[in-house]
Amino acid sequence: MIAILDYGVGNLRSVYKAFEAMAIPLQIPVDIVDTPTDLTRWKAVVLPGQGAFGESIDNLRRQQLAEPLLDAVQAGLPLLGVCVGMQLLFDESEEMGQHEGLHLIPGKVRRFPDRQPDPVHAEHTLRVPQIGWNQLHRQRNDELLHNIPDGAYAYFAHSYYCDAQSPDVALTLTDYGVNYPSIVRYKNSWGIQPHPELSHAVGLRILRNFMRMVTNNTNIEKRKELSLG
Repeated sequence: MIAILDYGVGNLRSVYKAFEAMAIPLQIPVDIVDTPTDLTRWKAVVLPGQGAFGESIDNLRRQQLAEPLLDAVQAGLPLLGVCVGMQLLFDESEEMGQHEGLHLIPGKVRRFPDRQPDPVHAEHTLRVPQIGWNQLHRQRNDELLHNIPDGAYAYFAHSYYCDAQSPDVALTLTDYGVNYPSIVRYKNSWGIQPHPELSHAVGLRILRNFMRMVTNNTNIEKRKELSLG
């Protein structure tokens, strides 16, 4: 039911294991896909990611997975980008040069400014990259955030953040010198910047919410087919 794209990123197995742990009790099959194919054979797609934006997008295109992914989103399949996978959904990144993204969410990926004042310890400045726990401040309701309290903590490890063109795409904001979108949604594309597989109960709940959304959509489709039949 859910396809996780394997395009040579380091966190693939940890993301797969986290999804698998949530999928077994829900009886949802999760597949790893590493060759170009029609992704509409599945009900949803997950795009993991770890490392540099440029290398990641180059790998995705080199393995000819970018076009099937875009076709699947155009067909209406839910897409979840995780970590750098979320960043790839945006138009472009300035990480080590200019790199074109997938153009699924309007905006640009930018580097955190250096020597930003620490809002908690005024005598310190914030380090880049951001590594550690930070809060998710809810901006609007969404199925992906079901039972995720406002201000919940998640685990982050990144030097670049998504600067969305519209504030409306932000489901949560996180403050790290810059108040940036940490979980986003635009149409049928979602993205989560923190590592859900390292965010304990909060991260696993977000993954479970995504899978339940997919399951609910599938059940609705089946009911429609039965009524038409």
